Amino acid sequence: MNRSNPHPSDQSKASASDFLQLNIDDAPTGRRSDWLAQQLRLAIADHRLPVGSRLPATRVLAGELRVSRGVVTEAYQRLMEDGHAAGRGRNGTIVVAAPASPPEVHPAAPGAPPPPEALFAAAPGVDIFDMMRAAPARIDLSPGVPDLASFPRSAWLRAERSVLASISASDLGYADPRGTPALRHAIANWLARNRAIRADPDEILVVAGTAQTLSLLGQVLRDDGISAVAVEDPGSLGARQHLRNQRLDTPAVPVDSQGARVDVLRDMAVPAVLLTPAHQFPTGVVLSGERRRELMRWATENDGLIIEDDYDAEHRYDRPPVPALRSILPGHVCYAGSVSKLLAPALRIGWVLAPPKYHDALVAAKRFADLGNATLPQQVLARFMESGEMERQLRHLRTRHRRRRDAMVDAITTHLPHAVVHGAAAGLHLTITFDSEFADTDLAAAALARGVKAHPLSWHSQRPSRPGLVLGYAASAPTDIGEGVATLGTALRRLRGGPPA
Repeated sequence: MNRSNPHPSDQSKASASDFLQLNIDDAPTGRRSDWLAQQLRLAIADHRLPVGSRLPATRVLAGELRVSRGVVTEAYQRLMEDGHAAGRGRNGTIVVAAPASPPEVHPAAPGAPPPPEALFAAAPGVDIFDMMRAAPARIDLSPGVPDLASFPRSAWLRAERSVLASISASDLGYADPRGTPALRHAIANWLARNRAIRADPDEILVVAGTAQTLSLLGQVLRDDGISAVAVEDPGSLGARQHLRNQRLDTPAVPVDSQGARVDVLRDMAVPAVLLTPAHQFPTGVVLSGERRRELMRWATENDGLIIEDDYDAEHRYDRPPVPALRSILPGHVCYAGSVSKLLAPALRIGWVLAPPKYHDALVAAKRFADLGNATLPQQVLARFMESGEMERQLRHLRTRHRRRRDAMVDAITTHLPHAVVHGAAAGLHLTITFDSEFADTDLAAAALARGVKAHPLSWHSQRPSRPGLVLGYAASAPTDIGEGVATLGTALRRLRGGPPA
């Protein structure tokens, strides 16, 4: 054992409370569990409680702090809900993941991230998301990130061991560029159960996430003589960047409370449109029934192509998600999905179902891009999906995400009372807008200077719009969400010249 960093249970060296530098007198009245949970998170982040170590027994720590055992139990429960600790029965409560902590950055060091104002001083470039990820912050409210601490490591490891124990030597060779048959079959079953899509496994192409779908499809459409794909406005900046990288124009279709304006799409004379109909990004609206019917008429009358990005349709909290457009108009819909919002972006696994007109060309583009996705992760994901673990994970995430969504709505009501909240019924983020005149990039810069990341709504808009922010809640603990939104409130009051909270 390293005597310079003893385990907190080594009572011969120091009490647990002394080792963890806990002084209950510092706790705010009535919030001792919150305070203790935050102090333990700090101890995990700075490795006083390394991953794999055991937290002090609740009875022992309660006695040392002179608090009720319920205070300590509640704090441990918060850590488990946040994904930082897990109960191990007789082995106690174990640290399983460390909170994300910003790297130490020296202003003069080569490669140091730019100051906050530099990120928002001009129109976002192609590397803006890389720069945002690299920017240090205490709290990250960026949209598009799932609850990574909840990744089902044990279930994934079981599936991985099962695959390695059963696959043949030939399964380790080059595979079908469309994807392994096992995964395509599992995806077909998943789509039938969850998105009302009936698809033959041979129709499915496995890709490296929706980003690759857009890149491959953009290449295919260019080869077919198509030079423009209409996009929602506001709509995903990242999706727009991938299409433009394939030299496609991206004219804007306005979005209102019913979804994309199909009447405007009709007047644009473009042959293709990219939509997020089940949960529009970033406003969160669902494409209404009337708009769906208008869209189907547009597609059939004009031989139009609808690119359906179903990026987080499963994460709905008020009712079952609406069926995918692909389920009712397969001949005109190119459907794109992935596991990035269900499991983790790091897996880089997605799927696309193209109309027959484009299927073979997409397979050829995938073949020449990379010969197909890595085979082993595909086999593991197939086993994971077919075992029922994917549905189990989705149910687990809905509960956690709903709690975090509620925490964000409550915090906005308290700290940003004049903000209008959009998209609270589903997804992993909220959008807020303001009925006042200021640059939302200035607000995002001021927040980042105070250690909180958020996307300005203007990044995702091609036309002038009301100022706003796009705020992700799935990857942050409720206490961090509350603190982050409070910081946004302070930054906004300073920006408007008012007094701090």
